[in-house]
Amino acid sequence: MKAQPPHRPDSPATDSPVARFRRPEDPEWHWLENREEPAVADFLEAANAEFAAWFAPLDDLVERLYHGHLARRELAVHGLRSPLDHYTYWSETAAEADYPVWWRHPNGKPDRAAPFLDLEARAADHDFLELGDMALSPDERWLAWTEDTTGDEMFDLFLTRLPDGEPVRLLEGIGPELTWAEDNATLFFTRYDATQRPESVWRLALAEGVASEPALVLREEDPEFWLGLGKTRSREWLVLESASKDTSESYLIPARAPATPPRCFRPRESGVELSLDHRPGHFYLLHNREAPHFRLDVIDEAQLDAAADADRWHPLIPHRDEDTLEGVDAFAWGLVITERDHEEAQVRLRVMEFDAGHRLTRDERLPLPETPCSLALGDAPHFDQRRLRLREESFVLPVTWIEHDLDSGERTLLKQQPIHGDLRPEELACERLWATSHDGERIPVSVVMRADLAGHPLPTLLYGYGAYGEVLDPWFSVARLELLARGAAFAVAHVRGGGDRGEPWYLAGKLEHKANSFRDFLAARDCLVEHGISDGERIAAYGASAGGLLVGASLNLAPEAFCAAVLDVPFVDVLRTMENPDLPLTTAEYTEWGNPDEPDARKRIRAYSPLDNLAAAPYPTMFLQGSWHDTRVPYWEPAKLYARLTELGTARGAVLLRTDMAAGHGGASGRFKAWHDGARQDAYILWALGMENREA
Repeated sequence: MKAQPPHRPDSPATDSPVARFRRPEDPEWHWLENREEPAVADFLEAANAEFAAWFAPLDDLVERLYHGHLARRELAVHGLRSPLDHYTYWSETAAEADYPVWWRHPNGKPDRAAPFLDLEARAADHDFLELGDMALSPDERWLAWTEDTTGDEMFDLFLTRLPDGEPVRLLEGIGPELTWAEDNATLFFTRYDATQRPESVWRLALAEGVASEPALVLREEDPEFWLGLGKTRSREWLVLESASKDTSESYLIPARAPATPPRCFRPRESGVELSLDHRPGHFYLLHNREAPHFRLDVIDEAQLDAAADADRWHPLIPHRDEDTLEGVDAFAWGLVITERDHEEAQVRLRVMEFDAGHRLTRDERLPLPETPCSLALGDAPHFDQRRLRLREESFVLPVTWIEHDLDSGERTLLKQQPIHGDLRPEELACERLWATSHDGERIPVSVVMRADLAGHPLPTLLYGYGAYGEVLDPWFSVARLELLARGAAFAVAHVRGGGDRGEPWYLAGKLEHKANSFRDFLAARDCLVEHGISDGERIAAYGASAGGLLVGASLNLAPEAFCAAVLDVPFVDVLRTMENPDLPLTTAEYTEWGNPDEPDARKRIRAYSPLDNLAAAPYPTMFLQGSWHDTRVPYWEPAKLYARLTELGTARGAVLLRTDMAAGHGGASGRFKAWHDGARQDAYILWALGMENREA
């Protein structure tokens, strides 16, 4: 028997939260935006109670999925050990713990291991804990970190003397990022403005743990830009970056002279993104000036005063039509380049070595374990290290850490995520399909399933994101095994607006091209059916944050395309949010969605914003998830969608809202609660796919 109550085509029942809290003078439910009004929390709690009652028949399935997930993973987790100059560091998470404990021992003396930061203990008095950043002083005597205990992404700064000093709270309500100067006595951090934009960088002088008054280093006045900070691996320079979604500007401070005023490397140029790295004698400039897919140039460090003159930049990797340059990591011997193949939507790592005269002596790509896959450079704190740590994974390859010796080419397995239970990674099959979208563009679609079920149309969960140039490279998921073991397929639509096929892919799915993302998602859905992968009657959609916009807009275009949808902290009130510059992130997002003060941009956003395009249509059953402390997508966006869909009364099944009253945008912070929340969503998906009675 299905958990779903009978469909009611008319207005909601008088005892439903929507009927009880409805205000005829506010049909758009904008009153929910006033979090100080007691009725707002009352409404959300009433919706949570309604959700719990509806979900009760599935509670047993939730517990089975949750415990099945626990049985498949290694609960006691030991992180890889990373040696720095004086000590070796790693984390350990006990089998029953939500949070890790950080340990260290003097290099070469593992018998003298000792803990130095116990996050499990720090979380004991809080419903939520998120570590923002953790920074060791260069001499490894001091540890600074930021933590958030509400989920609103406001962080407090703590400092302790290692190995066992008492933590001292130095500052409250700052940004998460921290960077030490090389003098072991100066710490840099960021502060927010009223819209929670990192708008300033500050310097904090410390004398044996006692802090002076913070000193302003740099303030960004343009509300579309935010500040970040870091340090080159060479330890020579602190880099402060001011960036919008499509323009950036870097400032340099000598790391050993942190009181030096920041020097602008090159004044910003609208539409030009530029990032820096450094090797003694040279700066490396990754930029898209007259190069939409990015290029890599080099400039002599001695010519730093003339860096603003682009004629002084010398080409190292030219612009290419077939690849996007995504990143550069500098070492004493050369560079590791991250680049993405447009045709195959595959990331690659490229090693370039130079001699003392900066002549290229080596240029090769590192091997891939399979395609498609994820490949990334791991922790590499030492500037001269020639053994690279690589992180590899795919839909069928658990997270694997490899040490690659640049001199011998030898690959050594350091660690692979252990998988327990009856469904082994080698029993899975992964395919890459290519859908054809409305304008003829080829859209990558990845799908994973049990190998023994390949060739049969399967119930399918289709996932998408499609914004900010974010890449959905293949990733392994232990929780996903619970769905796959029961016979479902999991698919990813690599739609335009993401970065899966490089920078052109991102540009073709933002601003005036945003509608491509929604059409691509629907094309991916149809492709799965046409290739016999998916049962067209049993495809559910999943989107979170900007992915919630993707799914919500797709449902407005084709409400019958999916049997169900999960929208997690979904960005669905796009026009109203972008009209309010006082909300966090709004002004910084103008270059992603458009500024509605401009008539053309307003018209475009209005045409796809999910809440502005609801109709009396046969929407599928929906599970909407929000978070009370979410500052990125406020709780009221999913709450409004729930209320208005319920009032429409035309959905083919239940529309449910659950709001986590103790979390932020990322959901629960403790791993067990997060896994349980995931099991709840999976139970809903299995129910919607008609698979709630299947066992793994």
